[in-house]
Amino acid sequence: MRHACLPLITLLALGACTSPSGTSGENSGEVQPTEPTFAIEAFESFDEPWAMAFRPGTETLFITEQGGAVRSYDTRTGRLGSIASGIPDVDYGGQGGLGDIAFHPEADAQDPPMLYLTWVEAGPGGTRGAALGRGLLTCDQAGSCELRDFETLWRQDKTTGRGHFGHRIAFSPDGQYIFLSSGERQKFDPAQDLTNNMGAILRLELDGSAAEGNPFFDRGGSAAEIWSYGHRNPLGLAFAPDGRLWQHEMGPKAGDEVNLIERGKNYGYPLVSNGDHYNGDDIPDHAPGDGFEAPDVYWYPVTSAPSGLIVYSGDLFPEWTGSLLLGGLASRALMRVEPTGDTARKADHWEMGERIREVEQGPDGAVWVLEDGDGGRLLRLTPGG
Repeated sequence: MRHACLPLITLLALGACTSPSGTSGENSGEVQPTEPTFAIEAFESFDEPWAMAFRPGTETLFITEQGGAVRSYDTRTGRLGSIASGIPDVDYGGQGGLGDIAFHPEADAQDPPMLYLTWVEAGPGGTRGAALGRGLLTCDQAGSCELRDFETLWRQDKTTGRGHFGHRIAFSPDGQYIFLSSGERQKFDPAQDLTNNMGAILRLELDGSAAEGNPFFDRGGSAAEIWSYGHRNPLGLAFAPDGRLWQHEMGPKAGDEVNLIERGKNYGYPLVSNGDHYNGDDIPDHAPGDGFEAPDVYWYPVTSAPSGLIVYSGDLFPEWTGSLLLGGLASRALMRVEPTGDTARKADHWEMGERIREVEQGPDGAVWVLEDGDGGRLLRLTPGG
């Protein structure tokens, strides 16, 4: 059942980092708290939750846990359930495991609805990579569900290591395409190599095949899937109502970014970045005329470690309409970025006290967030304070 309303979390010194002029890419050296305009209510806790999605037409959340489980949670009654069968085997460890979850764009008219998942699967010789699949979701009155006729639609090119899988899903506004983020797997060079599908934002048909009209479609192979490239570890991907596609990614040492994603553009990593390598080696900063797309917003020298992204469109917080809301892992924050056309600026940075893994909007316009890690709580934000 729903827990009692929590007091507002005290804002700490790592509060807001706001660009004073709103110029694209500008950053303020000052760190100032943003006064909250919301109350925080805690619900259930989960085991390493990673992503969540409301089943269309309901108030039931489906939540992935990194170890390989999908839980359901009825936000009205507090009833917990799970998908008991049909979930693919995951290669769990490091940053790998079960990932994103999304319902088909026409799921509210489907019976049963189609559910998409991403996960990390093992390959030969100690390799692994992300994968995308879908199945039909059926549930009984007690909340026990199964995923029937599950099929794997897409696979990330496999390599060694357990980091930077990306694998975030966003459906195009017309419901015709899947946009999928694919990390460069901590290998650097793949992000500039069009012979693989790593370090890129991909545009796929709903069946997982490369979409015609992609900028490198005629090359075939992995290149045919690529919409944009030069990305590091993209953990947020969302469309705005105006059709613009926004993305954020973890930079190297600082240099975390928010980008407007455009067809065929190269976003520069690892050749340019506003951060540096973790071993201290310099990476040239983005500069005008360098041939790469500079971020619209970036964090330096503060690290935000963004994860999860929505474009807010609800009625409860009208002052946030059209804003990007993203979680912060290292920053333990919820952040608001305000787009204006093709540019964006930092707007708010609320210290949450815990690592924030995921952000979602509820049917009534409430904002739901998932804390990261063992016992990560599901929180609901509503006006108040």
